[in-house]
Amino acid sequence: MNLQQSILENLDINYSYQLAKRMEQFRSNPVLGYRPAGSKAEFETGEMLKQEMVAIGLSNVTKDAVKVDGWEFKKALLSYTDENGTRHEIQLGAYQTTFVTDGPKDFSLMYLGKGTAADYEGKDVTGKLVLVDINQRDEWWINYPVYQAHLKGAAALIAVQSGGYGEIDDEALNAQDIAGPENAPAFSISRKDADPLKSLLLAKEAASNTHIDADAPAGDTALTSEITVTLDADSRVTRDCTTYNIVGSIPGKHADRMILLSAHYDSYFSGFQDDNTAVALMFGIAKALLKSGMKPNNTIVICAMAAEEWGVVDSNFDWSTGAYEQVFTAHPEWVGKVIADLNFELPALAHGTRARIRSCYEYTRFLEEYLSELPDLTQAYPEETRITSPIETWSDDFSMAIAGIPSMVNDFTGGSFMETHYHSQFDNDAFYDEQVYRLHHELFALLVAALDETCVIPLCSAPVMKRALDGYAASKEVLRPFVAMDLISPMTLASLVEKIANLEDMLQHAQEVAESRYESRMHTNSRYQALLAEGKAEEAEALFMESREAEQEALRRFKCAQDELVRIDWYGNVHYPHEILLQNIRLIGGAIANLKEQKLSSALRKLYQVDNNAYAFMFDQEVYDHFTDYVLNQPQDRLKWGYKRLMPHENLYALVKTLLAQKETAQEELQLSAQISHLERIFQDQCRLLIQTTDRIQCLVHDQFLI
Repeated sequence: MNLQQSILENLDINYSYQLAKRMEQFRSNPVLGYRPAGSKAEFETGEMLKQEMVAIGLSNVTKDAVKVDGWEFKKALLSYTDENGTRHEIQLGAYQTTFVTDGPKDFSLMYLGKGTAADYEGKDVTGKLVLVDINQRDEWWINYPVYQAHLKGAAALIAVQSGGYGEIDDEALNAQDIAGPENAPAFSISRKDADPLKSLLLAKEAASNTHIDADAPAGDTALTSEITVTLDADSRVTRDCTTYNIVGSIPGKHADRMILLSAHYDSYFSGFQDDNTAVALMFGIAKALLKSGMKPNNTIVICAMAAEEWGVVDSNFDWSTGAYEQVFTAHPEWVGKVIADLNFELPALAHGTRARIRSCYEYTRFLEEYLSELPDLTQAYPEETRITSPIETWSDDFSMAIAGIPSMVNDFTGGSFMETHYHSQFDNDAFYDEQVYRLHHELFALLVAALDETCVIPLCSAPVMKRALDGYAASKEVLRPFVAMDLISPMTLASLVEKIANLEDMLQHAQEVAESRYESRMHTNSRYQALLAEGKAEEAEALFMESREAEQEALRRFKCAQDELVRIDWYGNVHYPHEILLQNIRLIGGAIANLKEQKLSSALRKLYQVDNNAYAFMFDQEVYDHFTDYVLNQPQDRLKWGYKRLMPHENLYALVKTLLAQKETAQEELQLSAQISHLERIFQDQCRLLIQTTDRIQCLVHDQFLI
């Protein structure tokens, strides 16, 4: 029996399932669950996982202490009396904020529509609870209405999902990272529980206003009426706590060359799919590798991460905290030693019609070849497994990658689960798919074995160069229309076009060099495997030692690409820097053209897409300023993986508000010269940044990928 067959035969999917279920016993809230960062429940889960690592035979089992902000959510019970005198009690979910009532306490409750600035006009919410509707997928994140309520003096905000998340059932609660300060309290309520409260408020409104229909369903229009409710809540955030990442290993012949498996063990609600099954999958793979008798060439490290869902107060980058701290503070020496991080998220349900491995660009070539050589695995999907890239910010593999560790994750964002069950109490084993779970065990267990057989890291930078090249493909078409508008001089355009053309030639050449380097590495790996198969261990080891410099060069290039090319927008999407600049140039230049034609609506639609200006017109400037400044003006230890990842910001709040006010006037010809001049200055700034960025990329390609 060969190693692949032995690994597959020793996979015990029931063991993994039962371990995932065992993790559900640890909960901060006895009714709803929750194992948040720094909580007692998270600590107890970590202790259990540490014991389990020892039990299955892992070596060097440790707890790595990392600093996070912690959250304990013990309860949030809201009660009220309806029009028939019946008393009702509601379980609320919560966000990572502090609100402690010290027993039941009466509050006045108001319904404020979507909780925008306009919804507060003429209303006093001081010391009151504010109920609002929210759709975080299609509109804004929870932090905007929460902070708006806080600035207006509300005691706390209670959010009901109006589409976007928790769509599976009207009883669904939802939890997300708050991305805001802990002193702006927030809770969540189901649609089923919110509707009677809205009806009571609407009936009270109708009683004092004959124009209101008390029998009409409550919409998203703010009301002036109030009712009394009782809230008994205990939600506490504590800054600078200690939590633990749990680490064990299967020692290999080369102790300092490592393959890392990671998944997070903190959760919302019971967290069966997100991420109990992922942690249990890691343990299941490790158990199978040990039982198969595998003698790894490299050390295989299993790391259960804390504080993935949330872990730092008042930061736009408040998730993946445990992973960031693990590789940036607890074990920075892993960079240069770990050849791959295999991260896992929600691996026990079907995401779309095929399994996907979402990988950093540099591993796509190797992974595609790996898939092509696999034996027949469990048929869990109607279509074959595919590789997709790049990695995204939504899971721990991003923190690993930007540190310099090439990373990948089972892709988990396809299908409807994210809109229906994700981060709700309906994330349970009712959606468990044993065949999908088995496939992920097989796929990644064999991948660990394949990586372990390499002598030199099988990275290929060609897709990185192609992405950079593709980002410039439409640059001439983007820039040329603005010559006629005198936004770009013909001379500047010619110079920039020439500069980009030169870079495109370099990128094309760099692709070819990267392909050649990859083929050389794979040839070395084939020789290494052949020598081991022939029993020529000493020759194999000599080849391994000869390959250390080539491996370090490949990892250094990987880190350089992460540092210089990987940027994110204000919503966490991954881009290259010139892509963001060309997009802004197109939008801002187009908005200028629209304003010159007096087409304000078209101009505004473009301006909303620049940086974080999509919500400029919906909330007070103090809200906008807070969530702009906290990205631009906080130290690295508060920004974590978002530190220096955004391009320079363009603040369009005042401009947007001015244009909206002008749009409401009945003037036939609007005076827009000041607004146009403002945008022209921004346009020129973006063009200068594009030139500087192009120069930097050219230096990067020349110095790191061609030499």
